[in-house]
Amino acid sequence: MTVLAREIMTPQIKAVPQSWTMNQLARFLTDNEITGSPVTDEHGDVVGIVTLKDITEFRWNATSPDTEAELTPEELAEARRLRLAIFEEMGKVPVEVRDIMTPSVLSVDEQTPVRDIANIMMREHLHRIFVTKESKITGIITTYDMLKLISDRELTQRCAEND
Repeated sequence: MTVLAREIMTPQIKAVPQSWTMNQLARFLTDNEITGSPVTDEHGDVVGIVTLKDITEFRWNATSPDTEAELTPEELAEARRLRLAIFEEMGKVPVEVRDIMTPSVLSVDEQTPVRDIANIMMREHLHRIFVTKESKITGIITTYDMLKLISDRELTQRCAEND
């Protein structure tokens, strides 16, 4: 019997509003010991996904030059000074989740076989994917959830039977 998305998904989804600041998001992810979350609009509809990686990339891009090899040491110093000044000013206006989230949301139906989900996650380089039923998000599958297939003997056998 094929193992389906609904059998390994995590049904409790912790979503964040797109209007939250990056600092609120960082605190939320830390407090809940998670690395990413769906993002909702003012109507509660999922409009994207945001992860710790998004925070890191935003901060990295604000402080790291793109063209170091092409600049003289003096130009590098000035570029760094300007980037830091801009980043400092940006800090005065809070960066919101909507500014750093990934707006596209991939999902699979609750009835999707986990083998198909694994293929999608590998092909798209995803660590999490939403699970839906009748176009409504009912859960999430993360790489941790996929590991259940290996650690749970019964699920492993069911997956192997369908080769």
